[in-house]
Amino acid sequence: MNRFIARADPNGGAIANELRSRIEGEVRFDDGARALYATDASNYRQVPIGVVIPRTVEDVVETVSVARHYGLPVLTRGGGTSLAGQCCNTAIVIDTSKYLNKLLEINPVARTARVQPGIVLDDLNREARKFGLVFAPDPSTHNHCTLGGMIGNNACGVHSVLAEFYGPGPNTDDQVEELDILTYDGLRLKVGATSPEAWEAIVSRGDPRAERYRALANLRDAYRDEIRKGFPNIPRRISGYNLPALLPEAGFHLARALVGSESTCVTILEATVALMPNPPARTLLVAGYPSVYEAGDDIPQIREHRPIGLEGMDNVLVRHVRRNRLHPEAVCLLPDGGGWLLIEFGGENKTEADGRARALMEQLKKGKPAPSLKLFDNRLEEEKIWRLRESGLGATARVPGANDTWEGWEDAAVAPEKLGEYLRRFRELLNTFGYRCSLYGHFGQGCVHTRIDFDLVSAEGIRKFREFIERAADLVLEFKGSFSGEHGDGQSRAELLPKMFSPRLMQAFHEFKTLWDPDWKMNPGKIVRPYRLDENLRLGVRYNPPRLPVHFKYPDDEGSFARATLRCVGVGECRKTKEGVMCPSFQATGEEMHSTRGRARLLFELLQGEVIGKNGWRDAHVKEALDLCLACKACKSECPVKVDMATYKAEFLSHYYRRRIRPRSAYAFGWIYWWARAAGMFPRAVNFFTHAGGFHRVAKGLAGMAPEREVPAFAAGTFTRWFQANRRSNTENRESSSAARSSVADPQSSANTVILWPDTFNNHFNPEIAKAAVSVIESAGWRVKIPSRSLCCGRPLYDYGMLGTAKRL
Repeated sequence: MNRFIARADPNGGAIANELRSRIEGEVRFDDGARALYATDASNYRQVPIGVVIPRTVEDVVETVSVARHYGLPVLTRGGGTSLAGQCCNTAIVIDTSKYLNKLLEINPVARTARVQPGIVLDDLNREARKFGLVFAPDPSTHNHCTLGGMIGNNACGVHSVLAEFYGPGPNTDDQVEELDILTYDGLRLKVGATSPEAWEAIVSRGDPRAERYRALANLRDAYRDEIRKGFPNIPRRISGYNLPALLPEAGFHLARALVGSESTCVTILEATVALMPNPPARTLLVAGYPSVYEAGDDIPQIREHRPIGLEGMDNVLVRHVRRNRLHPEAVCLLPDGGGWLLIEFGGENKTEADGRARALMEQLKKGKPAPSLKLFDNRLEEEKIWRLRESGLGATARVPGANDTWEGWEDAAVAPEKLGEYLRRFRELLNTFGYRCSLYGHFGQGCVHTRIDFDLVSAEGIRKFREFIERAADLVLEFKGSFSGEHGDGQSRAELLPKMFSPRLMQAFHEFKTLWDPDWKMNPGKIVRPYRLDENLRLGVRYNPPRLPVHFKYPDDEGSFARATLRCVGVGECRKTKEGVMCPSFQATGEEMHSTRGRARLLFELLQGEVIGKNGWRDAHVKEALDLCLACKACKSECPVKVDMATYKAEFLSHYYRRRIRPRSAYAFGWIYWWARAAGMFPRAVNFFTHAGGFHRVAKGLAGMAPEREVPAFAAGTFTRWFQANRRSNTENRESSSAARSSVADPQSSANTVILWPDTFNNHFNPEIAKAAVSVIESAGWRVKIPSRSLCCGRPLYDYGMLGTAKRL
């Protein structure tokens, strides 16, 4: 694969060369890779020094060793979907998602799985379900988020209540049994719970591991009282380092203490995680309330029935889903209301699951107000409802006619019994600042998700954003909650931690980080000693992209190509590989730059002109990323924010090749309309020269085709000639058929006419398809017409950026 090498600093070449000599994996210090990994799904942007994609665990060890030699920081990431900025930094980024993504072992007796950090959650659960087991925490990104990222952020998800009520606990840290870790100074350890016998065996050795264990035990003893009293006692407390795992009653569990440390302490090489029984039968009950606030009020009594999923959403989210034309069939299934709870029950069989749901229904009917209730027993309908809830982030990010919304205060959590009042107070605060947003999330555990229409471009807007965040933090503290209930601190909330934790606990966090990372080179500036929440913004006051002349109108983006490049929110739905069709080139390569997200981010960076884009539309990195885009439009239909990469590709290529000679293949296939018309005059002769003897190699060479490919054969006769020659007999047959059907209207009426477009390929290569279409249409009693002259849709021209020619056609 072609790579364009440009150094992040004078030593970039030496670092990259040394890495290439020492690892099997891929080393990318070019500007394109650095631009590609400059941000995650957050508001922040930091251009990395370079990117390493390791093939083996030894590659990770060697990469950290090289970084240590040059004194450079390191950041390990998985799917790059973090919303708090923890997956971008000016560091060497280690991406584990492409190769270190294997399930190493499932032990159904012990109910554990041993995994590499880059494995996708759904891939683990697909195998675990074969044994009737499941890894319970499941974020909405479950089809593409990685276990390493979930461990780094201490992720939760829709079914965390399953683990809370029926398993070890609601969060990822509760499921982690052991971690294989690497420190920046080169120490490799396996850590987990520490029994008294294990403690004695470890500390008796007097080696670096023993020193680390003693130091951590001393830290625990020094801050024992603060650790026991200073953390919110709620299901979803993700903020801060997980120091309660160091307490004796928690088994001095170093693995769980490191969960949620966001790559600021160690690099995770492997994990052993707990699995739990997966309820074989499930039932979904949806309750509709007058508003989301009454829905929040009912959470405590619903929790008493021990559901395995308990989600909430308001009418604003549903309205946004409608305006974005997402999941219309699911919206129609909802019961009446202005706020909804999705309550899932599990059981050994459907009767048991239904029984639990019906018991709750009887109780809820006695409420004032009593919610409208709908019990689902159709699995397909249930899946539609869950997709509606999972679309929350994408559906609310870009809404037609509304301001764009952003993360920044998107996952605060309070005690579930206080949720209704918190939602009311939070909405009051939003109204005070004039902000608009929807409210949804994991209501069963008091975690509220939202995206808010912050102004992150003007100085006044950013000042207001900061003031709101500080006020929102104070409100959460009134409710004794946590700033983060799922997404972590990163940069979004790290600066606020001294509000939430005492000075003594903040000092304990500082010492915890130092014990693991004395040089402070692991993802610096996140969680402790953090960047400010309003710096490193991806937009910010300096955001002023050029308004370039473009071919397309971009009506949904205010006519702005720059605004179109902002459409991607980084959620990474295009990185899924086992469902849907977006994005085919990513599914084939596993390459970030061949995902819809990667391409959108490179187009954004193109307009910034800082890392790439110095040559404007002629940027070779963007061209490389777009080369494998099939222009299939899958992103337009499956991306939750409707990124339209086919259009962006056509736009880019039109400018990239302006006044330049295109590759031979562009003329061979882009001009297929004219070549096909010419070949249609002598199809047998053309087929002879493109398939017989040595001529076919010459033909492929002239067309820029790969030698392994077969040149499609032209049909002996075109569809249009067949249609015109058979028009009279077709009409007579159709009229005879129509007369036999009294229910069919007059076939001569224009209202009963179908216009069939004879496109280039069905006209010249596969006319039998168009002929079959005529047969089907006419057998239904309709009259078929085709355009009176030869027309071209221009699609092949779009694919090669020949937009001027396409427009003329």
